[in-house]
Amino acid sequence: MTGDGELLDELLRLAAAGGSQVEVAADPAAARPRWKAAPLVIVGTDQGQACLRARLPRRSRVVLVGLAGTADPGWDVAELIGAEHVAVLPTAEPWLIDRFAETLVEDPRPGSVLAVLGGRGGAGASVLAGGLAITATRSRLRTLLVDGDPLGGGLDLVLGWEQLDGLRWPALTGANGRIDTSSLVAALPGHGDLVMLSWDRGDPLGLPAEAMAATLEAGRRGRDLVVVDLPRQLDDAAQIALQAADQTYLVVPAELRAVAAAARVAATVTPHCPRLSLVVRGPAPGGLKAAEVAKALDLPLAGTLRPEPGLCRALERGEAPTADGRGPLATLCRRLISETRDAVLAGAA
Repeated sequence: MTGDGELLDELLRLAAAGGSQVEVAADPAAARPRWKAAPLVIVGTDQGQACLRARLPRRSRVVLVGLAGTADPGWDVAELIGAEHVAVLPTAEPWLIDRFAETLVEDPRPGSVLAVLGGRGGAGASVLAGGLAITATRSRLRTLLVDGDPLGGGLDLVLGWEQLDGLRWPALTGANGRIDTSSLVAALPGHGDLVMLSWDRGDPLGLPAEAMAATLEAGRRGRDLVVVDLPRQLDDAAQIALQAADQTYLVVPAELRAVAAAARVAATVTPHCPRLSLVVRGPAPGGLKAAEVAKALDLPLAGTLRPEPGLCRALERGEAPTADGRGPLATLCRRLISETRDAVLAGAA
């Protein structure tokens, strides 16, 4: 992203030396459609302030680049826009060629990110997130399930995976750069095409935004789908996940107080996510209909969930949601994953 002709010529030369194809954007408006999916983003120092004003979502692998002897390299701006490095040419030429070369091993078809959160406590967001992940693997999508709620009790319990060995969040909270996808997948608890990043049973820890950004970027590079279970009270990491999500589902029980609570959550979430849809869960003690909930919250209705008495008993036995492929939850997850899978395949075409 640069409008400086001299700098652009140098960057195109270095990209060619690294064997990388590039897309050129003159300003943030032109860059926005490709901002999240690109494996590497180079921002010219001439566009640093414009990038800051445009409030583009924070992401990993952003480099601010300038020419020696011209404008200030923009160290303060780099921090504000989330750039991981500042490179000054020609000194940084060998390093920048290596960064371009790294993009050759990237999957040209980045994965999709689905985020799920509850309109109130106990809404069933974690169960929906687990069900989506299980269903995705049954649809042959390589899936990463991410527990983004440090106080949620551990998403591994929802799948019955608490006894599986593997990496948990405390080991990754210091991550603030590029994470190798294959190493991450190999280290996480998993079964088949599903791997999960959850919490251990130790003391609660804050989840840095940088760690979430690095994890989601690794998931996009090496998985077909990333499903993120988020808390209702947004921290910086949750905001990063919402900004990265291609689709966010807000789970709301069909109850008056739940709708009132969900209105507050929706107002907080909406500025951070491009697409927010509603999943209404029964029963409805007062006869509140899903369409009425959607109208009250002014959100599109993605689906409904009828009561499923056997689901809670199955979860207590350590059975993952939708594992048997039957019931209202499995039906809804199949439809939502089918829509996502179609989008993934369309991106590969």
